[in-house]
Amino acid sequence: MVTLNYDTLTVTAATKIQNELRNDIIIQPRNFPVNIIAGADISFNKFSTTVYAGIILIRFPELIPIGYSLVKREVLFPYVPGYLAFREVPALMPAWENLPVKPDLLVVDGHGIAHPRRLGIAAHFGVLAQTPTVGCAKKVLCGKYEEPSSEKGSNTPLVFKNEVVGAALRTKNAVKPVFVSPGYSMDVPGAVEIITQCVGRYRIPEPTRLAHNIVNRFRLGEVPEGYTEV
Repeated sequence: MVTLNYDTLTVTAATKIQNELRNDIIIQPRNFPVNIIAGADISFNKFSTTVYAGIILIRFPELIPIGYSLVKREVLFPYVPGYLAFREVPALMPAWENLPVKPDLLVVDGHGIAHPRRLGIAAHFGVLAQTPTVGCAKKVLCGKYEEPSSEKGSNTPLVFKNEVVGAALRTKNAVKPVFVSPGYSMDVPGAVEIITQCVGRYRIPEPTRLAHNIVNRFRLGEVPEGYTEV
């Protein structure tokens, strides 16, 4: 099992790690089938050291859950915007390792390369786990975009420093867009395509929406730590 400990890092040291890891990011068109997709989410109070992490496996394209892995970890790296992966990845990694079957693609509640140093949590995790990832966030961290048209499925480029790093995607008619960016072994068009296929009845795509729900139930003590089949 990969064990990560970022507890004693300074922000300067964390920045150096981000700059090193981004050299290992692969951005390319998807060249593999997706039969099992996963969603990952984290829950924590910014003033607490306790982090709750979950990854849910979903049959694709039916979007039917088949199991989930939940982990609780104590993390000492402080809450710093732009560095949340240093709190989140050490908890997500054991949840990943506990999965009996690895998904073909992991969707993370957060950003991929749409990040000031091109290393949001989806990219950070993808590089370390060597697995295809996409970030799907509710808010912009960096970059500018034109508002997509109000119809479901419309999208516009998210541009940062003259580079297209993601897209603003309208998942439902006349609702706020989500912000999609590739993390690892994906590109922007492929990330938008896959997230579009993951939209159900809600604004938030099913992988991260279901992960969010199960992690919150875990935090409330309604479901146990470890892996559970659905």
